[in-house]
Amino acid sequence: MAENKNNAPVQDLNELLQVRRDKLAALCEAGEDPFVKTKYDVTGSSVAIKADFDAFEGREVSLAGRIISRRIMGKASFVGLRDGDGDIQLYVRRDDVGEDVYAGFKKWDIGDIIGVKGVVFKTQTGEISLHLTHIELLAKSLLPLPEKFHGLKDNDLRFRQRYVDLIMNPNVKRNFIVRSQFIKFMRKYLDDMGYVEVETPVLNTIVGGAAARPFITHHNTLNIPMYMRIATELPLKRLIVGGMNRVYEIGRIFRNEGMDPKHNPEFTTVELYQAYADFHDMMDIAEGIISGAAMAIHGTYEVEWLGEKIDLTPGWRRLTMVDAVKQYAGIDFGAITDDAEAVEAAKSIGVELADTADKTWGNALYACFDQRVEEKLIQPTFITMYPVEVSPLTKASPEDPRLTERFELFICHSELANAYSELNDPIVQRQRFEKQLELRERGDDEAEMLDEDFLTAMEYGMPPTGGMGIGIDRAVMLLTNSDTIREVILFPTMKPLSE
Repeated sequence: MAENKNNAPVQDLNELLQVRRDKLAALCEAGEDPFVKTKYDVTGSSVAIKADFDAFEGREVSLAGRIISRRIMGKASFVGLRDGDGDIQLYVRRDDVGEDVYAGFKKWDIGDIIGVKGVVFKTQTGEISLHLTHIELLAKSLLPLPEKFHGLKDNDLRFRQRYVDLIMNPNVKRNFIVRSQFIKFMRKYLDDMGYVEVETPVLNTIVGGAAARPFITHHNTLNIPMYMRIATELPLKRLIVGGMNRVYEIGRIFRNEGMDPKHNPEFTTVELYQAYADFHDMMDIAEGIISGAAMAIHGTYEVEWLGEKIDLTPGWRRLTMVDAVKQYAGIDFGAITDDAEAVEAAKSIGVELADTADKTWGNALYACFDQRVEEKLIQPTFITMYPVEVSPLTKASPEDPRLTERFELFICHSELANAYSELNDPIVQRQRFEKQLELRERGDDEAEMLDEDFLTAMEYGMPPTGGMGIGIDRAVMLLTNSDTIREVILFPTMKPLSE
């Protein structure tokens, strides 16, 4: 036995573990191995009973779940049961379940999984409970749960052991229910518009569709390197060429990049492409999905995220990047035509271009937006007309060839969607890819590769197309008021613990 700071004896963890294993051994020796149970018929749930007590009162129901608390009082006990939906109190009396069963029950532990049958009633204090007629052990917990009062608060441990997090913090489950509801809403929204959901390869011989560093693996049989996809864009555009005019894919994306509250190396997006549409159509869809999901899930367009009250009422602001930089950074790139002047204007407000970037008007405009404007965008805002330098797959603007018909959606200084009027000229596309190759040769390992098969597909003729990607994880962060992406990914990437 160890002692705590008040000199009171406490059981060593190893001793607690051994006690539980000894209990399991005793059960097995008595022919009561709990792990041989294969099924238990459940006829109700804690939430359903509490939501409609009048309908359940006096009825016998079967529940199953985990013991989360108990008070043993001689011939009768109260037990807290947590099933798949919530918590409910159980009243266990020796004379009702049998003396031998009750004696065995008293040796069970918090965390054990049990099956029960009983009658729904209210205690004298008015608590909805189940008066048991039957109780049995379905699985033995060999590890003690975290101490109830403090719970599981360490975020690093919560994300590493999500299973314990879900046991100890039932409210966490709500985030993932909202995630499921959002994806379900989005699917229906797109399906109702005539889109077809498809699947494209995760492993590719060429990486493309985004500016990102890939994960690289090796195919033993073919003896070639392969890349885990950083986007689903190029395969989906091939389908547009093939005549599938409205397609989308909800899929995992893998980018070998840093981790922070907004980024996880493995994340989920939806990408969608529509022939004979442009980026204005994609804006309407993005607004419809996110605002519609908020109303469907929460019953309101008003949400809170990162300490800000966000109004998702349709009719979101649409602002060109030139106008955004003029409004928030004080530089009017619309009045600048010379590359050197643009770079100097950026430097005048403390903005520096990346070492690998050409010193052009477009790169200077984007750097000013990225470093001085993005952080100021709180309410839903579509930033449109991106420089061609940072949009190699996007159609140029007919009014200004330095710009492209592209938007990104920002809410609470976070990017939630990215969309284009897709470039469909194969000759210009080849030139753009070749420019990306130059950047790779100069050390930019996030620049795109040249995809000859994609260019071949484009040469068969690609119709005017609108395309968009929405970050599902960030959309769920918005809808659950989560301040880190790890709160909305069940098993986020974590650095391994040292031995």
